[in-house]
Amino acid sequence: MIPGADEYDVTVEPDTEEIERLLAVTPGDVTAAAELTFARNVFVPLTTACRYTCTYCTYYDPPGQAELMSPEDVREVVQRGADAGCTEALFTFGDDPDDRYTAVHEQLAEWGHDSIHTYLREVCEIALEEGLLPHANPGDQTREQMATVADVNASMGVMLETTADVQAHGGPRAKNPGQRLHTIRTAGELGVPFTTGILVGIGEDWEDRAESLLAIRELHDRYDHVQEVIVQPVRENERWTGGSPGVETLRRTVAMARAALPEEVSVQVPPNLAPVREVIACGVDDLGGVSPVTDDHINPDYEWPALRELEAIAEYAGVPLSERLPVYERFLPARLRSAGVDPADPPAEADRWISARVADAIDASDDAGRRYRAVLSDEAAD
Repeated sequence: MIPGADEYDVTVEPDTEEIERLLAVTPGDVTAAAELTFARNVFVPLTTACRYTCTYCTYYDPPGQAELMSPEDVREVVQRGADAGCTEALFTFGDDPDDRYTAVHEQLAEWGHDSIHTYLREVCEIALEEGLLPHANPGDQTREQMATVADVNASMGVMLETTADVQAHGGPRAKNPGQRLHTIRTAGELGVPFTTGILVGIGEDWEDRAESLLAIRELHDRYDHVQEVIVQPVRENERWTGGSPGVETLRRTVAMARAALPEEVSVQVPPNLAPVREVIACGVDDLGGVSPVTDDHINPDYEWPALRELEAIAEYAGVPLSERLPVYERFLPARLRSAGVDPADPPAEADRWISARVADAIDASDDAGRRYRAVLSDEAAD
């Protein structure tokens, strides 16, 4: 039983036979990808406040220390990103920060917002104005919260992490797997192209990993909305001294993910957190969002690799490296897709998968539109 699934009315039934199948998967059972992709982004941490206190996370600051980025600061960061040739603004903040942090709530009110989500909408609009496509990862969301921002995002995401009830999520404000699954399901219901993933090494076992991947697959089978699944190892940091998974564990988990997921769903391994060369043959086809101008604020001890390092990884794997947008091309309306994308995968419904606002930004005749379309035509400059 997935903890909290009943509470949030999410019906995801683990399939015992499928779990056993995945437990038997080895790296030799999957095929290496024919190409690698990545997105060029800027990381915009709206606030380091979070209602949760996970023991492996260095992102959150305690009440009294967390602040909100101002609209002016956001505009400056996304302008730098656009000038550097980026296409994605990755917005992050902890789950419901205004629920726990009085100062955050008061600052939002001073800026005319009754929640972090209406403020998120404002800064996503700033990103669009300055020439970046927003990809918001704001943790758990209700249907109302997600609907508030969906039309100003090219895609969105939340890490499932695990369906297991692990001690690393413990404490008075424990993360609830059922709530995470509810958020992923809500994205499907609203037609939001979505990124999710699992954490490896936070106390889950092999069966938990298989169950987590199958839960993601089941929701994708219903809604066709998951564009990529991240397999992310936990890394040592100032709050986590429980060790990191070894290479063989990571290789097997990546292979399990590739075997569990349909072909159209990418398997991503973050190159600043994992030994990518040693797992690349296990089904990895995406290296995630990499920023030439901002740090990885969730994992500040681990710098993004430069583009030349991504090229070296692709050369090592013997495959081409292509830049992509934060929304995968199969979710774009037919007029924006390149010739190689199957028009039936999924059906080209611009009003379902991306809003007219985002589609018009990609199709615009300005510098940003040309930059987006250059990525789609695989002619983006280094």
